[in-house]
Amino acid sequence: MFTALITAGAYIRIPVPVCPFTLQFLFTTLAGVILGKNRGAAATALYVFLGLAGLPVFAGGGGLGYVLQPTFGYLIGFIAGSYITGAVAHSRKADAKRILTGCFAGLAVVYTLGMLYCYLISALYLHEPIGISALLLYCFVLAVPGDIALCLLSTALARRLMPVIYAKGTV
Repeated sequence: MFTALITAGAYIRIPVPVCPFTLQFLFTTLAGVILGKNRGAAATALYVFLGLAGLPVFAGGGGLGYVLQPTFGYLIGFIAGSYITGAVAHSRKADAKRILTGCFAGLAVVYTLGMLYCYLISALYLHEPIGISALLLYCFVLAVPGDIALCLLSTALARRLMPVIYAKGTV
């Protein structure tokens, strides 16, 4: 179910200038919080695998060639971010503070891997190196406010959904 939600999130685009903003991060974060670190990361990894296998599940399509896109690092970051989010959120009682901390930890992982990959692929493969200031501006400063809002939304949704999902024994 979360793999399908992440796919849907890739196609829900919110128009903002310069960088595309989708809801993938919302669903990869919720996967970690609701499913836990292992199942959350597995659902996100399945999404990435399906995209690399050629299904058009990514915001820009799919296929093995997507590995050479500067944004592919964010997809790798989604897997690690789901894991970290779930690990932190469930390290103790999953209260709002713990969930939000997990969401921000996952956000840090996503952006670290995404920006590092973008920097490396731009310099080594595309032969169009991006400066650190441009990297920070386009790959962090302009994009992170929306994802901070998604961390807050993830926390609110998880707090509402977890009691219902766990009570029904669906996870």
